[in-house]
Amino acid sequence: YPEDGADGETLLKNADTAMYRAKDRGRGSYQYYAAQMNAQGTERLMLESGLRRAIERGELTLHYQPKMNLRTQQITGVEALMRWRHPVLGMVSPAQFIPIAEETGLIETMGRWALERACRDAQAWVQRGLPPLQMSVNLSPRQLSSATLLDDIRDVLRSTGMDPELLELEITEGAMMRNPDHAAALLQQIRALGVRLSIDDFGTGYSSLSYLKRFPLSTVKVDRSFVKDLSQDRDAQALTAGIVSLAHGLRMKVVAEGVETAEQLAWLRSHDCDEIQGFLLCKPIAADDAHDFIARHLRTLFVSTAAA
Repeated sequence: YPEDGADGETLLKNADTAMYRAKDRGRGSYQYYAAQMNAQGTERLMLESGLRRAIERGELTLHYQPKMNLRTQQITGVEALMRWRHPVLGMVSPAQFIPIAEETGLIETMGRWALERACRDAQAWVQRGLPPLQMSVNLSPRQLSSATLLDDIRDVLRSTGMDPELLELEITEGAMMRNPDHAAALLQQIRALGVRLSIDDFGTGYSSLSYLKRFPLSTVKVDRSFVKDLSQDRDAQALTAGIVSLAHGLRMKVVAEGVETAEQLAWLRSHDCDEIQGFLLCKPIAADDAHDFIARHLRTLFVSTAAA
């Protein structure tokens, strides 16, 4: 007082704002009030209310990032990534809107939409002449605890005609470890449908590959934080080599994400990583652009193979 408010009502309102910011930061946190919090709070309210109408208004889209097999050089699949173009704020970062969607429960509706949209796009690419590719879709922690998830997956497979073996669901290790018994049982049911399962951002949490034997996983994705330092950090090299070796021992495929340099690519290839994705290959792009990129890659690969 008086910096944070000239009267009791304003002081209480601003103290409330600081309290909610502290809660967002986790247990044991504290937060002093700052004037910009009101602007940030207003933007958050705008994002939350906008998200509730984003699907009906067609503001949500999916972008796709290709994955490449390091042995054959072929594009083996893509990862679907959600994007949101807000009518006022423009493109909103997933780092901003995904946590809000998770907190409010909107992620369940958005995730169901993304799953169906991704499968329909995959089917459309095949109809346009591309070979069948693996379609990877992210599952949020909230979706993993949803009572309707299994039925949602069944319904999407039925309505789109998608081959279950070509659908891969990506789950973070943190999401699985929230309730490992529930996750193990649910993932067994999903795998029984024929759908493949991948652990995303591996190495950033607290689980071990040996513990993950209880989950029916087919793929391990090495987190970009390890890949980023591969060219000069021996610890990152040792950890990544260990993940590749252990994953292969458990008959899992290894995908390195966030590959941006030729040096990273060379290291991963020499250490038997199976696939890569990242800006070195292609950034996430819209569905039509992804189709065209994959088609061009196939033509280039065919020409180079024929020439050899």
